[in-house]
Amino acid sequence: MKFIGIAALVAGLLAPSLVLGVPAPGTERNLLTPVYKRQDFVAEGFGGGGGGSCNSPNNRQCWTRGFDINTDYELGTPNTGNTRRYTLTLTETDNWTGPDGVRKDKVMMVNNKIIGPTLQADWGDYLEITVINRLKSNGTSIHWHGMHQRNTNIHDGANGVTECPIPPNGGRKVYRFRATQYGTSWYHSHFSAQYGNGIVGSLVINGPASANYDVDLGPFPLMDYYYETADRIAHKTQSQGPPFSDNVLFNGFAKHPTTGAGQYATVSLTKGKKHRLRLINTSVENHFQLSLVNHSMTIIAADLVPVQPKKVDSLMLGVGQRYDVIIDANQAVGNYWFNVTFGGANLCGNSNNPAPAAIFRYQGAPNTLPTNKGVAPPDHQCLDLVDLTPVLQRSMNTNSIALNTGNKIPITLDGFTWRVNGSAINVNWNKPVLEYVMTGNTSYSESDNIVHIDGVNQWKYWLIENDPDGGFSLPHPIHLHGHDFLILGRSPDVAAISQTRYVFDPAVDIPRLKGNNPTRRDVAMLPAKGWLLIAFRTDNPGAWLMHCHIAWHVSGGLSNQFLERAQDLKNGISPADKKAFNDNCNAWRAYFPDNAPFPKDDSGLRSGVKAREVKVEW
Repeated sequence: MKFIGIAALVAGLLAPSLVLGVPAPGTERNLLTPVYKRQDFVAEGFGGGGGGSCNSPNNRQCWTRGFDINTDYELGTPNTGNTRRYTLTLTETDNWTGPDGVRKDKVMMVNNKIIGPTLQADWGDYLEITVINRLKSNGTSIHWHGMHQRNTNIHDGANGVTECPIPPNGGRKVYRFRATQYGTSWYHSHFSAQYGNGIVGSLVINGPASANYDVDLGPFPLMDYYYETADRIAHKTQSQGPPFSDNVLFNGFAKHPTTGAGQYATVSLTKGKKHRLRLINTSVENHFQLSLVNHSMTIIAADLVPVQPKKVDSLMLGVGQRYDVIIDANQAVGNYWFNVTFGGANLCGNSNNPAPAAIFRYQGAPNTLPTNKGVAPPDHQCLDLVDLTPVLQRSMNTNSIALNTGNKIPITLDGFTWRVNGSAINVNWNKPVLEYVMTGNTSYSESDNIVHIDGVNQWKYWLIENDPDGGFSLPHPIHLHGHDFLILGRSPDVAAISQTRYVFDPAVDIPRLKGNNPTRRDVAMLPAKGWLLIAFRTDNPGAWLMHCHIAWHVSGGLSNQFLERAQDLKNGISPADKKAFNDNCNAWRAYFPDNAPFPKDDSGLRSGVKAREVKVEW
């Protein structure tokens, strides 16, 4: 069975690499404007700028009295006294014509959009978000990706872990947490593969930055786009490799490569100005290589971690990752392609659109297509950057590292099932791990894949090994809830398709590690056939998932949970949160399984409805 699974997987991956080209001509639309003009940034009570903020184009490192880019946000947060309230209503639509003109059998929407509204707050604000589930048969939960949820693990939005799903047909839940970090992130459903049907949106927390800029263009989410539903594809991946995406959405827009239907996303640049662009990969499977013709990008943040400015000509943006970049509009007034390409011999995704692109247009340029298609960037080989320098320093002594079975996390592929520490996660929607914690029940289910962590404010390190003895290995974007982590090291950089086997050798590899302020983020790429060594501090009690952010992989079991300081977690949950938790679970249990039309058929963390045949019409 394992051989058959690998053969099918490889067959779907090793098609010839696609090359850069000029997209088909057609209409386009200016989709990205300065943040102060964007209506979807308006929230109840939003004042903007932090209230008396010293942040300005000439001094982005300053924020407000006593807080700037050098303030340790894990130790101090501005007391704004503000709560930003939003309501997100989830619905589904059948026979829906998408942005590139193709009719889909079903989509799921947030506030009637396949990419939901941008949520915005200031550093130190509280967010209070009411989620109303008007889906017909799917439960849901909404995860606030990258937010540490300090003292609010119960609002992390991972069904089967921190809550029961919100039942369909009008169920609702209020999430409340504080923005103790700042920067760019996103929110998405954590109910099986559901977010691939459109339940995603951007999340922006205003705060200081490590470099000056003139214009904040706001978030620019990119997403792989499929004509079949995510549920149907997830079901298929239980017996075969995943398909290429049918297209790529830039801020929700796309052009069909053959028919020319749809619109290019266009971004407005002002000659002589520096523009902050917040890049987010909200895909279910595609990793993107990004480049802007004749322009470089200066990275100022990776995920929600401010970094010292670093100039690059292209970026590899893994699933779930974010980069805040500054683009200097220092070229001739004109139109420029912003290109997506794919690398790693298709081992980190590809698309049936041979040249996904958006247009960056200088003010004063004609309303025409760019003429210079650009040059494809070097192949990033499915590897992200590990040479970024965080502004706030974190360090640990790598010479003291001693690896054993307790801190090794092997990932293996068994047929089409992914296992972590030998077990495929399979959460129980009706009995989340947090219920065990709140009731003092320590008889956890083996299928919850729990790793227990005790000790207060201690550095814990973990060696993640990517199936070194298996027949075939894929890169994985590893995401950790509740923390960002130090990337102490990874196996040597090689072409993903080479399948070069690397097993961690302390004598060789410990001297290669970087413990002095290494790159820190909440999603990092695990190389094919290689390893990734990460560390985080036990300063945030909670039940925290660590999983591959490829939806098909976590749907197939690729996840574990760190149960961090369970007693402190239990003691910190308020009576009001306990009541809300129990009320939602009681409502869900009244629906599932007795009144639900479809069974649970995956890990529960990404296809909650029975797979359907899908009609695609042009």
